[in-house]
Amino acid sequence: MFGNDITIPHLLIFFPLVAGLITFFIRKESSVKAWSLLSVILTLIISIASLYYRNDRALSGLNFNYQWIKYMGASISLSLDGMGRLLTFLTAFSFPVIFIASYRNVYKNTNVFYGLLLLAQAGLMGVFLSSDALLFYFFWELALIPVYFLCSYWGGEKRIAATFKFFIYTFTGSLFLLVGIIYVYLQTGGTPFSDHSFSLQAFRAVVLSSAQQNFLFWLFFVAFAVKMPIFPFHTWQPDTYEQAPTSVTMVLSGVMVKMGVFGVIRWLLPIFPLAVAKFDNVVIGLSVIGMIYASLIAIKQDDLKRLVAYSSIAHIGLMCAAIFSVQSIALEGVMIQMFSHGINIIGLWIVIELIEKQLGTRKISQLGGLAHKAPVLTILLVVIVFANIALPLTNAFVGEFMMFGGLFRFNIWYAAFAGVSIVLAAVYTLNMVQKVFYGATNSITESMKEISLNEKLVLILLVVLIFIAGVYPQPFFELTKDSVATITARFK
Repeated sequence: MFGNDITIPHLLIFFPLVAGLITFFIRKESSVKAWSLLSVILTLIISIASLYYRNDRALSGLNFNYQWIKYMGASISLSLDGMGRLLTFLTAFSFPVIFIASYRNVYKNTNVFYGLLLLAQAGLMGVFLSSDALLFYFFWELALIPVYFLCSYWGGEKRIAATFKFFIYTFTGSLFLLVGIIYVYLQTGGTPFSDHSFSLQAFRAVVLSSAQQNFLFWLFFVAFAVKMPIFPFHTWQPDTYEQAPTSVTMVLSGVMVKMGVFGVIRWLLPIFPLAVAKFDNVVIGLSVIGMIYASLIAIKQDDLKRLVAYSSIAHIGLMCAAIFSVQSIALEGVMIQMFSHGINIIGLWIVIELIEKQLGTRKISQLGGLAHKAPVLTILLVVIVFANIALPLTNAFVGEFMMFGGLFRFNIWYAAFAGVSIVLAAVYTLNMVQKVFYGATNSITESMKEISLNEKLVLILLVVLIFIAGVYPQPFFELTKDSVATITARFK
C-alpha cells in the first residue's frame, strides 16, 4: 500500500517514538498539543491501512526480520497477525480519542507530559508487534517506564505511594519475565534453528520437560498477571488508577492492561502447553474469585475512579478465565473483548474526567441530578454503561457471549460462578448511573453545564463504534480467526 513492505510495522513503532522525542523540544503549549494530536492521528491512519491487508502476498508486508545482535540470536523481528492488527488499531485509535477529550486540560511541563505519552504508545506498539522475545521485553519496559514518570509527577496527592506500589509490582513481574525468557533462550540451541535464538518460532519449537514448563509457566504468568491484573496480583491497580492523571489512567486501563492478556495468548499458551493444561483450573479459579471479589468491592465504592477500576478487574478476570479454557470460541471472544473493553472503559474515564473537571469531585455521594444539566452527556454515558454490562447489540455482548460459551464447554460451574459477576456488574453500574445522573440536583451539581462540542464528538464516536461492533462483528472474526487457529493447534 505504501510501496515498501516494511513501512507499516516500522511506522507504527517509530512514528510515535520519534514524535515523542521531538515533543520534548517544543516549548509552546498550544504547539505541543497540536503536534501531539497530529502525530497520533497519522499513526491511526497507518494502523487503519494495515487492516486492509488481506491476501498472503500483502500480509508479507506486515512482517519484518533483521538481525539485531547476531551472536546472541536476537533480531528486530516484527509481525502483525490478526490479533496484533486489532490491538495496534486499538492503541492507535485510543490515543487520538484521549488527546482530543483532554485537549483543554492544562499540565505543567506540557511537552514532557505529551512526549512521555507518545513514548508509551511506541512501547505498546512494539509489544504487540514483536516476535522476538528480547525485543518484546525491551518494548514491554519501554511502555511501562514513561507511565512511572507520568504517575509520579502529574498524579494526585497520594501519587508517590501509589506509584511506588505500581513500580514494585511491575518491576518484580518484569524481572520474572526476563529470567523466564533467558532460561527458554538457553534451551533453544537444540531446536531446528541450531543456534540459540530469541525468536518466537524458536521458543515454540523448544522441547521442555513437564517440570521445566511448570517452573517457567509461573515466571511468565506472574509477569502477565500483574499487568492485567488478576486476583491476587491486582492491589496496585485501584490506587494507581485513582492517583494517575485521568488521561494516563485511560492509557493504563484502555490499552496497557491488554499487554498482559496479549502476553498470555502470544507467548505463554503456545510455549508451555503442558503447564497450561496442568494449571488451568488454578488460574480459572483465581480469575473467577477475582471477578466476584472485585464486583462486590465495586458495589461499596463512593469514588467513581475506584468503581471503574474494580469493574475493570472483573472484566479482565473473565478474559483470563476464558483464555485458560483454551476453547476456540473463547479465545476469539477474548480477542474481540480486548478491543471492546478498551473502547468502553475509555468512554467511562472520559465521562468521569468531564464531571470532575466541572464539579471538582468524583464522590458519588456528592453528585446527583446531572441529567437535568447535561442531557447529551447522560444519553451518551447510558449507552457506554449498557455496553460495559454487555447489553445485546453493544460491542461487549459479542465477546462476553463467546467467552462464556467457551467457559461453559470447559466447566459449567466456572461459567455459573463467573455469571454472578455479570449480575453484580449491572448492580453497581446502574446504581452509579441512578445516583450520579438522576434525582434532584444539589449545591454542587447545580453548576454543571453541558459538555463542549469536541467532547460530544469524541463520545459520539465511541458510541457509534460500540453499535457497529455490536451489530456487525464479522470483520473482527475475519481478522482474528488465524491467530486463534495457531494457538489451539498446540493443544490438539
